[in-house]
Amino acid sequence: MPQLILSTLNARYAHASLGLRYLFANLDDDLRRESKIVEFVIGSKTETLVEQMLALAPKVIGFGVYIWNVEETTKLIAMLKAVAPQIKIVIGGPEVSFETTEQRVYALADYVVTGPGDVTFNKLARALLRGPQPLMKVHVGEAFELDDLAMPYAYYTDEDIARRHLYVEASRGCPFKCEFCLSALDKTAEPFNTERFLAEMAKLYERGARTFKFVDRTFNLNVKTSLAILDFFLERITAHPDDPCFAHFELVPDHLPEKLKATIAKFPAGTLQFEIGIQTWNPTVQGHISRKQNNDKAKENIRWLHEHSHAHMHVDLIAGLPSETLESFGQGFDTLARLGPHEIQVGVLKRLRGTPIIRHTEAFAMRYNPEPPYNILANSELSFADVQRISRFARFWDLIGNSGRFTQTLPLVLADAPVSAFARFLALADWLYAETGATHQIALERLFDLVYRWLSTDGGVAIDAAQCAIVADYVRSGSKGRLSFMTRGLTAADDAATAGKRKATPARQQRHLADAAV
Repeated sequence: MPQLILSTLNARYAHASLGLRYLFANLDDDLRRESKIVEFVIGSKTETLVEQMLALAPKVIGFGVYIWNVEETTKLIAMLKAVAPQIKIVIGGPEVSFETTEQRVYALADYVVTGPGDVTFNKLARALLRGPQPLMKVHVGEAFELDDLAMPYAYYTDEDIARRHLYVEASRGCPFKCEFCLSALDKTAEPFNTERFLAEMAKLYERGARTFKFVDRTFNLNVKTSLAILDFFLERITAHPDDPCFAHFELVPDHLPEKLKATIAKFPAGTLQFEIGIQTWNPTVQGHISRKQNNDKAKENIRWLHEHSHAHMHVDLIAGLPSETLESFGQGFDTLARLGPHEIQVGVLKRLRGTPIIRHTEAFAMRYNPEPPYNILANSELSFADVQRISRFARFWDLIGNSGRFTQTLPLVLADAPVSAFARFLALADWLYAETGATHQIALERLFDLVYRWLSTDGGVAIDAAQCAIVADYVRSGSKGRLSFMTRGLTAADDAATAGKRKATPARQQRHLADAAV
């Protein structure tokens, strides 16, 4: 039975916690032999999780606490303390590293590690299991050299490799100071030794790993390192084209030198994905949040990636930033839509604990949800109703624009005349919500029917064109039912679309961005 459990509640089963594996790897050998990683998924029944933990009879449990799991982790710890108060509870992670003492989870826990816990947690665990018992409740994570850390990758299990995303990092930190991000508190980005890191990646690859999600904030800042990592994957893809690996990176949008472009262009489709954080195109807003970005260069690079590479692009925009209006946000969305990334992720600003964005609270009347995920509710430029509309826009855009199910239909939805793509889709989102009163649990068949109804009425699209596009996309989705208008008989255009598309079910590119955080 383990004396020490390392645990967290992941957003999904597919997300394997890199943080827990770092903590486990950096325990002393004797402590590691007495420890066990136990991961759960949010949405699980608290009583079941408590029962499973108590069955292991631990003396100490350490929890990784994040914005997406703090509420459920708090309930879990409360129940553990009610039935097994003798177990020592240690919490750590970004959610409890700032404004620490104000939180209920702090009051319930026995000890807290703030900041990086790779080294400090080991010392605290030794004291709890071997003595003497620590006197302080809060332990500030101590600094260390990255090359002194034990690597965590050997502690991905065979099941992790077969069924889950593998999170990896070639560097830590970020040199930029974007005020909505916790990385604004970093002094700079610090790389791991490249040879040592790639040796670990080689071991994972040899064990069968084919999906690598890099959590580095600034993958392409150091071009020499970036090229070495890309070459590592390209060599293996070239050697084994029938068994390709897939790599995901966060890309700085305005820094794409020619050497990097030349290598990126060599990757075949389905093997490379870039998450590109634009957040806002508005220079005034960029100034408010201390974001340095060459917009013209960023546009040029996204356009180049679209036209000259097979990389799948996932580009982020954030609504609710100080001084960003609904109109200027819409203009930013239109700019991205014209550049042609595969996905546009529309997010709503969240006030992460510890981030400098709080300095704008009064000047821009920033009003945040007091409960996780601390999303913006209103500000001086956006009313509560405006934010709600954007939130619904984001949800419906994921279902329609980002899902890959509406490839024939989406161009009709976003038709340029007489208004912008953003305005067109906002009108559709408003209409969908008015019709359904919901943004979740809408059956796929009903969604197709609804989009068709909007296109052929408020959307101003000819019925034959709307039917042809909808039927083609519906058949491609693999759905077997019949849409409501199909029961009234298909037009010749519909029959042709159905016949032409029924056998065409191309596999979507791999997507590995789902709410992940480490």
